Amino acid sequence: MDTAVPKVVREYFDASARRDVESVIGLFSEDAVVVDESETRRGRSEIRAWQEGPASRYEYTTELRRVEPAGADAFLVSGRIEGNFPGGTADLTWRFTLAGDRIRHLEITT
Repeated sequence: MDTAVPKVVREYFDASARRDVESVIGLFSEDAVVVDESETRRGRSEIRAWQEGPASRYEYTTELRRVEPAGADAFLVSGRIEGNFPGGTADLTWRFTLAGDRIRHLEITT
């Protein structure tokens, strides 16, 4: 990824690739919100449940293709995941909103 990408965004993808749940959770603010698969998770305890449940259900690799600013403290990351989930591949967009050096909001869409 481009060096202009905030460190916390790079760390999110690095920790996710390692399946390091503790590191992923530590990147979020206490009141963070994650929206994935049309479900909203609020706070670190619900984000932990997401990481230990739906986010770890399948094995997959992530190829990041594009990162761009999307307003103040917001970034859009597009990429493709490939793995053992139904369909085998999916093109995704991750929309990060930051609060300092933490992720305040993450929305993952197809």
